[in-house]
Amino acid sequence: MGRLEGKIAVVTGANSGIGLASAKRFAREGARLFITGRRQAELDAAVSEIGGNTIGVRGDVSNLADLDLLYDVVREKAGVIDVLFANAGGGKFMPLQEITEDHFDTIFATNVKGTLFTVQKALPLLRDGASVILTGSTAAVTGIPAFSVYSASKAAIRNFARGWILDLAPRHIRINVPVPGATSTPGWHGLAASEEQDLEMQR
Repeated sequence: MGRLEGKIAVVTGANSGIGLASAKRFAREGARLFITGRRQAELDAAVSEIGGNTIGVRGDVSNLADLDLLYDVVREKAGVIDVLFANAGGGKFMPLQEITEDHFDTIFATNVKGTLFTVQKALPLLRDGASVILTGSTAAVTGIPAFSVYSASKAAIRNFARGWILDLAPRHIRINVPVPGATSTPGWHGLAASEEQDLEMQR
């Protein structure tokens, strides 16, 4: 019997990379999964790859109506959540002198606003004693050239966790922030402008 046998898990941004790998592991441990992704074709492929009793709900975490739809499906099909992995996020390289309002808004809408409301809107479904996981990054504490907006967004995630641990203590809901370094995913490699920069990012 797996460690998550009979548990309900929700993973956002699970159509590739860390989210997909985590969803596959949760499934192997016996969890019943609900996953999200913005692109339907990739989401359908992920559902097929994960297998089991996995349900995919297309959506963008920066869109609150999409989050409402996700949790409506979870409420109808499962009724509760035992594990919530707020993983969806992204970033782009842009040096200070070139940062635009759109660059800032896009990253913060997904990484900060999206994470906040992914967790907040899940609260009525989260069991007492549930686990909430937020994807952190070493970028939150390490300076990286031309990556300041992404780094700031991930610093916000660390501080969300610090506050939410206290907010949710009466319900014994755990908040954890895994902090991966450079991870070989399609999204990560797509950030690099050249093969040389790609190699530099992995050091």
